[in-house]
Amino acid sequence: MTSPTTKLVQSGIGWDPAFGAVVPPLYMSSTYVWPEADVESKGPYDYGRTNNPNRDLLADALAELDGGTGAVVTSSGMAAIDLVLNLLPVGAHVIAPHDCYGGTHRLLSARHEQGQIRCDFIDQGDIEQVRQSVTDETAMVFLETPSNPLMRLTDVRAACDAARHAGALSVVDNTFLSPLRQQPLSLGADMALQSTTKYLNGHSDVVGGVVVAKTETLHEQLAWWANAAGLTGSPFDSYQTLRGLRTLALRVNAAEANAGQLVALLRGHDRIREVFYPDAGLARAQQSGPGAMLSFRMETAAMAADVLKRINIFRLAASLGGTESLICQPATMTHRGMDPDARLAAGLDETLIRISTGVEDATDLVNALEAALAL
Repeated sequence: MTSPTTKLVQSGIGWDPAFGAVVPPLYMSSTYVWPEADVESKGPYDYGRTNNPNRDLLADALAELDGGTGAVVTSSGMAAIDLVLNLLPVGAHVIAPHDCYGGTHRLLSARHEQGQIRCDFIDQGDIEQVRQSVTDETAMVFLETPSNPLMRLTDVRAACDAARHAGALSVVDNTFLSPLRQQPLSLGADMALQSTTKYLNGHSDVVGGVVVAKTETLHEQLAWWANAAGLTGSPFDSYQTLRGLRTLALRVNAAEANAGQLVALLRGHDRIREVFYPDAGLARAQQSGPGAMLSFRMETAAMAADVLKRINIFRLAASLGGTESLICQPATMTHRGMDPDARLAAGLDETLIRISTGVEDATDLVNALEAALAL
């Protein structure tokens, strides 16, 4: 059986039907010639919003990586989340995590205020609370595990079982781990989504998203809505993401190893109040590794501000999953769009710092963080 690493490297290689190019060419055309003015004569491609060779190659690779029947590549990670909401009727009941990514919380809250959905934000780290919140009226259970930025874990299998028994769809945002470290569909989810901006592309130069469906019916519905609403990703972004995908295993392995060394430093440091990193308990049951994202809490907001001001190598920026190490303060950066009360209820105050570990030399990263933490 071919390993995921080999499949990633080989994605799209040698596909070119015109000249046999090893790397697939970039197809930028917005439209395609019809041999005759009838649908029976139409070729596989007709209009760029509907379909594109580069987007299809990326979608096929991601569907195979996640173990799904098909994937829909979108223009951003938020477009991927909005896409799955299009599957729901007006006023549908949605269960979502109270400490999810700020952009997700903002979108779900706005859709709730519009009346498009009825969304309950709950602590999904408590699986009993998840079970009690899912009712016969629930249409979707939206999971984010590990959560951004507190790395809270949700029992994916149990939560998806609760959704299925209620007749609800289950969706897992797997952006922090990628399919190399967690396989939501194999744990019972109906759909797995990611911001391809992050680890899948991996070079902080593309914005995109993807939804991978477990069944062909769901894939067809997602593709219909993506085309109808114009949510599909661009050819160039798809081309770039497929290129980045080929080094995913190398990057994730290196970044995860570096993260482990940073966590060891933080867990033994007297200026750190809490460290959040998913490397024990439930993580070992549903993940094949802890990933390269971590967060920690300083004693005071002033201490956190001092670390962010003094640190070098780590860049102060709001994204994640690139080859470079990034650091941010979620309360003022990635989650500033949340209602302040909701942000505080989720534990996102200004003492919290999040790190996306890159692939630089581990010693340099440890020394930089240690120097920033020094009194």
